[in-house]
Amino acid sequence: VQLQASGGGLVQAGGSLRLSCVASGFSLDYYAIGWYRQVPGKKREGVACISNNYGPRYYLDSVKGRFTISRDIAKNTLYLQMDNLKPEDTAVYYCATARSVDCSLEGNVWGQETQVTVSS
Repeated sequence: VQLQASGGGLVQAGGSLRLSCVASGFSLDYYAIGWYRQVPGKKREGVACISNNYGPRYYLDSVKGRFTISRDIAKNTLYLQMDNLKPEDTAVYYCATARSVDCSLEGNVWGQETQVTVSS
């Protein structure tokens, strides 16, 4: 059971990045899953989560309208499209399973970190 995240990088404010998270050993079709981020010295926060059915998706207020979470079941891959990036989006990002669709209850399967840096 593994999650492999990629897609981070350095981008100027207003730019875009797409994070990917490939799952192996289990199907994304049966789990709620999402993206979390953490800045040194601050608490980790849920950025976006998607349920294991066709229910609503959760977004952190500060990313609503700019970030889009999606998944490709055939590729067993989770995505986070990040548009109009801001310097305050700079953080280490993780994909992880979730025990609640609002990201508040984290699951126990975590991908490795991917750094997103947005310059002003």
